[in-house]
Amino acid sequence: MSSVTRLRRSAPDSAPTDLTVLTVIAGFGLLLGWATYTLHGITPVLDRATNSVSTWILWTALAGALVPSRRLAVAGGPLMMLFTCAGYYVASTLGGHFGAGGLGTAALWTVAGLAGGPLLGWAGWTVRRGSGQARAVAGAVVAMVVLGEGLWFGLALHYWTEAAVFLAVGALLTAVLTTYLVRARVFRAWLCPVLAPLLAAVFFGAEKLILDTLIGTI
Repeated sequence: MSSVTRLRRSAPDSAPTDLTVLTVIAGFGLLLGWATYTLHGITPVLDRATNSVSTWILWTALAGALVPSRRLAVAGGPLMMLFTCAGYYVASTLGGHFGAGGLGTAALWTVAGLAGGPLLGWAGWTVRRGSGQARAVAGAVVAMVVLGEGLWFGLALHYWTEAAVFLAVGALLTAVLTTYLVRARVFRAWLCPVLAPLLAAVFFGAEKLILDTLIGTI
């Protein structure tokens, strides 16, 4: 028995290290930022899907769901948002569409990503691996992104067709997350559909504040 124990202790740990996980997250962020710039204008659907805050944020939540620990999810969220911004603006610079005048815009989106990244990384991790009613709250946080952007397209930009699509997708995402939580027997799973629209209004207000600030700097 002792020889088996020594063998197990001496066996290399096959789990990825924290540095490896964070490196993968950063690399994916760069790729996501590059892709969202490159895919602009190819088709109307791709243009709207890539020119969207929720695209970056939902991938950040997904990354949080895939990492093994809450600590890594919270750390990986802002890291991914930082590298996504870097990937986007590097691609934009190489494409000749970004100069010194856009540094303020890039800085503001970077700060917003660093502020919101931990929340979305936590939300993705908690929906999948958390416990108690926090999982339902986290599900609402993830769903609020799409619903909130739907509010932005409708109330701020008056793009009612896009608003209807985003609100429909947000409602579907809320339903899927709620179903997942109910099947997992999460305590107070009903909090997800109740809080999602309320948090969406908060998200809309935050996005409007950021974009109004950007417009004021042009």
